[in-house]
Order: sequence, then C-alpha cells, then structure tokens
Amino acid sequence: MSAEIISLSQARKAKEKTKAAKGAAGNRLKFGRTKAQKALDQLEAERKVRKLDFAKRDAPNDE
Repeated sequence: MSAEIISLSQARKAKEKTKAAKGAAGNRLKFGRTKAQKALDQLEAERKVRKLDFAKRDAPNDE
C-alpha cells in the first residue's frame, strides 16, 4: 500500500482555485457584457435623449 504523497498547502490552494473559478463563471453569466454591447446601449440611450430634446416645445412668453 503506497499512497501518493501530496502537499496539503498545494491541495488547499487547488481547491480554493477551483472554487473561485466556479464563482467567476457564475458572475460572468450574471454580469458579463461585451464592450460592444455596452457601447450599443449607450448609443441607444443618447439617441432617446436627443429624440426627446428635439420634441420639446418652447414655452410661450406671456409678459
């Protein structure tokens, strides 16, 4: 019976690394968006603001 000799600190670090990788994968699914998607959303928001600004009417000056 010969068992494989392992370093406990290396085993602990490997376990923590896999746990962190699982957490990171979950966060990528929740929050991950590409730079292009962020830019597209920003352009759409600016377009909505411009459209609203051009639709505004000036208030008549009643003096």
